[in-house]
Amino acid sequence: MLKTRTLLCTAVGMLAAATLATNAFSMEREGGAVRLLTTVPIPGTSANTTGGNMYVFDISFVDQATQTYYLADRSNAVVDVVDARSNTLISQISAKPAFKGFTGNNGTSGPNGVVAAFPWLFVTDANSRVVTINLRTGNTVSDVSTGGAPGLRADELAYDPNDGLLLVVNNADTPPFATLINVNQVSGALTVAKRITFDTMHTGVNATNGAEQPVWEPVTGKFYLSIPQVGPNLKDGAVVRISTAGTVEVQYPIQFCQPAGLTVGPNVDLLAGCNTVFDTAGNAWDPTQNVTAAPIQVILDARTGTIDKMVPGVGVGDEVWFNKGDGNYYTASSTSPLRPTEVIAATPLTAQGAAILGVIDARDKTVKQLVPTFNVPAVTTGPLLHAASTAHSVAANAENNHVFVPLGANNAFPNCLTGCIAVYGTGARMDERAER
Repeated sequence: MLKTRTLLCTAVGMLAAATLATNAFSMEREGGAVRLLTTVPIPGTSANTTGGNMYVFDISFVDQATQTYYLADRSNAVVDVVDARSNTLISQISAKPAFKGFTGNNGTSGPNGVVAAFPWLFVTDANSRVVTINLRTGNTVSDVSTGGAPGLRADELAYDPNDGLLLVVNNADTPPFATLINVNQVSGALTVAKRITFDTMHTGVNATNGAEQPVWEPVTGKFYLSIPQVGPNLKDGAVVRISTAGTVEVQYPIQFCQPAGLTVGPNVDLLAGCNTVFDTAGNAWDPTQNVTAAPIQVILDARTGTIDKMVPGVGVGDEVWFNKGDGNYYTASSTSPLRPTEVIAATPLTAQGAAILGVIDARDKTVKQLVPTFNVPAVTTGPLLHAASTAHSVAANAENNHVFVPLGANNAFPNCLTGCIAVYGTGARMDERAER
């Protein structure tokens, strides 16, 4: 225990040093250093499956038109809704029938993905389920299945508002697949249109480790999707371009990354968030070996697939987000090379703390800051059992540049004993920055 605590302190100290080292540079840009501004406590619900508190959650989304934040909260089997202007909890929306909640296995749990286009909220769930919720009433107005294997979830999704199309991914199926779903923009009704299977026979995409975040890019009018691994080699991944007719048009290879998160940046760029740390020798990083970690995030041109920049220095995670308000990419990096490790059967610790919010300047394509967030390890013995919680979700409000990172229940962050949404930012208002 003493060794673990010493290592944890070292990791947190390294994170603090990294943050301080960037402050002088950051203070010259867009209102100063990103820091914790406040937290939004999330109460447990009667449907909670993780000891009464929020530990397990998935994707989040900010609807820029209404400045409202949504979080797929598996622990409580709801979507948490936060006013992104005042940083206050508005409601916790359940579905009818109810969301699956956390089952002990992410692949059979829900809710998972969320996308809002007021007045509609689109949410994915286990048993390949996709629902539309009317945000005016909180009622579930449509419910369809993407037809995956029994019990497995529909996961992440993207929305094309021009054509009224959802692209929904079943990541846990073998092979993984996506589904185009038509949205009636007047009633919110969903209709399954086409299945897109990521294997050699159907699309030429030999996805061997699932499929992750899709996005819709408005300039090209195409969907894009992260494929962590193509073929047998761990180092080979891709982003694929998909037409609104459901045709896989091209694969953009990305190596030494295992792409997971994906977001649309400026200048028709995409940021692919990497989900595996490779080392300087080009192998998957083993923290017990004497080879240096080389984590990257990848910025590429959505039109051509040309890699603009491999951005070093940010640990791997899940969701990534571009905030046009401050011109930064944000990465929710739940597994950081700065996490403490211990040589016990060559297994890294599930570390408390040691997660980071990466801040990447989209113009310069360089890391500006690493800001500490928080991981919570599982408790498997004693009266207070709960699942592990990783800080892997991020979204931002471009109007006030508030960045939202959900955290599992902990006593390190204020007002977070039952779980919370940590709100980060510079604290400067947009009108203040305009005067500079």
